[in-house]
Amino acid sequence: MENTIIELKFSLDTFYFLISGILVMWMAAGFAMLEAGLVRSKNTAEILTKNVALYSIACTMFLLVGYNIMYVDNIEGGLIPSIGALIGTQAADANHSLESDFFFQVVFVATAMSIVSGAVAERMKLWAFLAFAVVLTGFIYPVEGYWTWGGGFLSKMGFVDFAGSAIVHGAGAAAALAGVLILGARKGKYGKNGEIYPIPGSNLPLATLGTFILWMGWFGFNGGSQLLLSDKENATAVGQILLNTNAAAAMGAIAALFVCKVLWGKSDLTMVLNGALAGLVVITADPLSPSPVMACLLGLLGGALVVFSIVALDKVKIDDPVGAISVHGVCGALGIMLVPLTNADASYVNQLIGLVCILAFVFVASFIVWTVLNKAMGIRVTEEEELNGMDQHDCGIEAYPEFVSVRSN
Repeated sequence: MENTIIELKFSLDTFYFLISGILVMWMAAGFAMLEAGLVRSKNTAEILTKNVALYSIACTMFLLVGYNIMYVDNIEGGLIPSIGALIGTQAADANHSLESDFFFQVVFVATAMSIVSGAVAERMKLWAFLAFAVVLTGFIYPVEGYWTWGGGFLSKMGFVDFAGSAIVHGAGAAAALAGVLILGARKGKYGKNGEIYPIPGSNLPLATLGTFILWMGWFGFNGGSQLLLSDKENATAVGQILLNTNAAAAMGAIAALFVCKVLWGKSDLTMVLNGALAGLVVITADPLSPSPVMACLLGLLGGALVVFSIVALDKVKIDDPVGAISVHGVCGALGIMLVPLTNADASYVNQLIGLVCILAFVFVASFIVWTVLNKAMGIRVTEEEELNGMDQHDCGIEAYPEFVSVRSN
C-alpha cells in the first residue's frame, strides 16, 4: 500500500511538472505574438522565424550540453560547473521523473533567449542572432543556472530567486543589453539633437494576444517552480503562487495605465501590456511568501517602474523596440531586491550579491560573444536592407504581402 501511494505521488508530481512545462512552452507563442505585433510589418516574418528557431536551438543545446553543465555531477556550492553524462541518472528518492525535470528546465532556457529577440529586432542579422542563441542557451545560461538552481555558490550563500526574476529574466535582459549596445539604434529612431521618434508596431491586437498568452503561461512558470503538488502543503502553496502571480500582473497593468494617464494624458496600450508583464517579472522572484495584497503592491511598483524605465532608456538612446530590457531586466532586479520584504530567509546583501553576479556575468560574457560575432560576420544589416525590411533580406517572404505595394517606410 505504501509503495502504491509513493508511485501515485510520483506520477502526480511528474504530470504536474509536465503540464507546467507545457504552459511555459506556450509562452514561446506569447513572445512571438507580442514581438510580431510591436515590430513593423516589413519585419514580421523575420521575428517569427527568430522565435521558432531560437526555441528549437535552445531545446537542442540544453539537451546536448546545457542541462549537463547546470545540473549533472556538479560540486555543491561551487563556482565552476562540470559536465556529466547526458542528462544524468534518476535519483532513488526523486519525486518526479528526470525527463520531466529536463523538459521543465529547457523551456525556461528558451524564455531567456526569447527576451533577447525583441530587444534586437528590426536591424540584426538573423544568422548572427542564431549563432548567439547557441552560445547563450548551451553555455552562458547554464553556468549562472548552476550557481543558483544547480546548487552552486549563490544557492549556498542564501540567494533567493524562486522562479527566475534574475536567473531567467534578468539574464535575458543582460544579454539583450549587451547586443543592443553593440548593434545601435534603428535608423530614424533618434534625431541628431536628441529627438526621439516613436516607431509604432504593426499589430497591437496581436501584441495584446501575446501578452495574454504570456500571462497564462506564467502560471506554469511560477506554479511549476514549486516542484510538487501531491500533498496538502504543496497544493496550498501552488494555489497561493497562482493567486499572487495573477494579482501582481493585474495591478502592474493598472499601474502602467494610470502612470501613462498622469504623464501624457493618454493610456498607451503598449505601456499597459508591458505593465502587466512587469508585474509578472517582479512577483516571479518570490510568488509564495507575499500576501495577495502585498502581491498587488509589488505588481504596482513594477508596472509603474517599467514606464519610467522605457522612457529613460530612450533618452540615453538605447533602442529596445518591445521594452524587453526594462520589463525583464529593470523589473527583474526590482523583484529580486524586494524579496526580503516578505521572505525572512532572504537578506538584502545576499540578494544584491546574487543579482550583481548573474547580471555582470551574463552581460560580460554576452558582450564578448556579440563582439566576436560582429568581427567575424557582422551582426547588423545594411541601411538599405533595414529600410526594405528584414522579411525581404532574411526570409524572402512577407508576412503581409498585400501591404508591400503601399508601404511607405
